[in-house]
Amino acid sequence: MLLGGRIAEELTFGIDEITTGAQNDIERATELARKMVTTYGMSEKIGSIAYGKGNEHVFLGRDFGTDRNYSEEIASMIDREVKALIEERYVYAKKILSENKDIMDEIVKVLLERETLDEREVEEIMERVRNNRTHA
Repeated sequence: MLLGGRIAEELTFGIDEITTGAQNDIERATELARKMVTTYGMSEKIGSIAYGKGNEHVFLGRDFGTDRNYSEEIASMIDREVKALIEERYVYAKKILSENKDIMDEIVKVLLERETLDEREVEEIMERVRNNRTHA
């Protein structure tokens, strides 16, 4: 979901016209993938081990974060796993958006007119576009 905005730009404008608008979404997706690997044990290669020790003491300008308690080798493995997770989800999301580009384009058109849509309105657009597919 977090990668959808960037993918939508890529599908609509092309890879050379992508803006920085999805920067925060990419940061959040990367942070989530890193937690999946280092905290939640959701990587077969890394295993069910929590890496990184939480740092809860704020002093001398130091912020909340984690202290690294693992080797460079593990850090490289973590980086590879995070990258693989992001790339895998990117490919999956791009496939879904590509297969439903007509729905995405219609949602974009309506959003440009109204700026916001609620869940019901999105569902109505999706249903209308799907009905047009079957009748075309």
